[in-house]
Parts: sequence; structure tokens; C-alpha cells
Amino acid sequence: MLKIVKTSIAIAATSLLLTGTAQANINDALQNICTIVQTDDKGELRKKMKKVQSDYRMKLKDYYSGVSCGGNSLIRTAMLADAIETGTLMVKKMPKSDLTSPEADGKTLQAWIAENGLDASPISAVIKDRI
Repeated sequence: MLKIVKTSIAIAATSLLLTGTAQANINDALQNICTIVQTDDKGELRKKMKKVQSDYRMKLKDYYSGVSCGGNSLIRTAMLADAIETGTLMVKKMPKSDLTSPEADGKTLQAWIAENGLDASPISAVIKDRI
């Protein structure tokens, strides 16, 4: 009986340690994604997204809202940096419902685009086509 209790405690402690490590690793994996988006490196972004999906079983929609680049979302960052290739890729990978929902500041992408005068951006055109 005592052996079972000790084994259970050891397993629980190990699982807690591994859970903390997994969370830290996803943050490490996404650490430079803002730089990749700003430099418009579509190939590197595709590799990063594929690695996160294979290692952590998370798609872009799962971590999009948790990543902030200077206070902006990834698509907003792409638009501000004129990163057309990466911005277009992310818009195509996101579900339509997520593109129309409000972001962290309470504004939808379309409202933010209109407010910042980015209607002429090619990424804006892709967003309008998707919605």
C-alpha cells in the first residue's frame, strides 16, 4: 500500500515538472515569430508554424491571440511592416470567424485597418476576400 502511494506521488510530481517545461518550450519556440513576420520571411514563418504544430499540436489560431508584437497582433504587425507575404499567409491560415472577432483592444481587424488608413494594403484586400 505504501509503495503505491509513493509511486503515485512520484508520478504526480514528474508530470507537474514536465507540464511547466512544455509551457516554457512553447514560449521559446514562438520567441522570434515577431521578427520573422516583420522581416516578411514567409519560408521561415511556414517552418516555425509547422514546427509548433508538430511539436505542440497547436495551429496558428491556437496561439495567435497569445502573441503580441509591440502591442499588436501578428497580422497587424505584418500590415504595419508592409510584410505582404507573411501577412497573407497568416490571413489564409486563420479561420474566418477569428478574422472577424475583436482582438485584445476590442477592435476587429477591419475596424483597425480603417482607423489606421491601411485600406490600400494588399493584406487588407486578402482579409476582405476571406470575410
